[in-house]
Amino acid sequence: MSDKGGGTEAQRYAWGGAVPLQIHLDDSEVTTLPPPPPALILAPRLGYLPLLVSQIKPFFSSSLPPGADTVWFEYKGLPLKWYIPTGALFDLLCAEPERPWNLTIHFRGYPGNILTPCEGEDSVKWSFINALKEAAYIINGNCKNIMNMSQSDQAELWRSVLNGQLEAYVRVSSKLKLDIVGDEFSLKLNSSTPKSDQTVNTDLDATGTTRTGKVPVRLYIRTIDEDIDDIEDAPIVDSWEKISYINRAVEFHGEEKCFSLHDAIKYLLPEMFTEEVAPTVGSSDTGEAQVEEDEEISGAGSSTEKVLRPEIKVVRIQGIEPRLEIPFSWVVNNLMNPEHYLHISIYLKLVSIS
Repeated sequence: MSDKGGGTEAQRYAWGGAVPLQIHLDDSEVTTLPPPPPALILAPRLGYLPLLVSQIKPFFSSSLPPGADTVWFEYKGLPLKWYIPTGALFDLLCAEPERPWNLTIHFRGYPGNILTPCEGEDSVKWSFINALKEAAYIINGNCKNIMNMSQSDQAELWRSVLNGQLEAYVRVSSKLKLDIVGDEFSLKLNSSTPKSDQTVNTDLDATGTTRTGKVPVRLYIRTIDEDIDDIEDAPIVDSWEKISYINRAVEFHGEEKCFSLHDAIKYLLPEMFTEEVAPTVGSSDTGEAQVEEDEEISGAGSSTEKVLRPEIKVVRIQGIEPRLEIPFSWVVNNLMNPEHYLHISIYLKLVSIS
């Protein structure tokens, strides 16, 4: 795939991706009649909601009550975590993609018991840099290259993210030496446990030809425990306690066999799936996903035991629902976020099996 102009073609599509937003001012903060109309704006998928405030506030400034701004966003009653990329939030919370995505903005009453404090762009920038340091540690075993960045390089890197400039980003990030995956069709993948995440091996193997590396992954799991036929009927998420949030590195070694996204999901969630049967998507005929520890449900008046097993309904990365057979290395090389984390949203449905 061509890298003309900086980055691959798929990377350019990812960097150009945006979510159309329709922003409503919360009713309790409207002080004028008639109330202001909603603001329509395109939000970069790789960006963060607080970075949009300077564009949004002019639509509502004349209607706001007096007081200092403490801006936060909400979707159907759920305060949105500002440090999760906008695209990942959309993939996770909109079972059936909603366009435009209707969000509510608040300028008062920050829910400090749910959200960590955010002081605008500076908070987002340092959250991004800290995530980049974490990723560098996972990949290289240290974050010296991040710590040793010049002020000008750090500023250029952040501007490239703010402005969606892939070419500038590639130019600066290449100095950080955070390459992970080489041959995208010849990789062996092993999952690292949380304990083993503390060590990283990027050396060659005994033949001197195989480079190992770790992929930092942020995994968001939304479990649907209601009996629904269509994913669009999934109940809304009204609490972050209903989302499982997992950081886990995936380790690569050179090997003849290519491992797919299907394999990556299986290895990322070893506690949920047996070795014999890998997770499937929807009604795939390759077999249902198996759980190591089944939850037993005894029916009233019946001696038949039932168990709940998770079935993968949707896997989303950068707004794409890729085939699980796709090489995981391609996903890593093309769909990773600028802070070098791969954000994966998974919808699991619990199905009852006699």
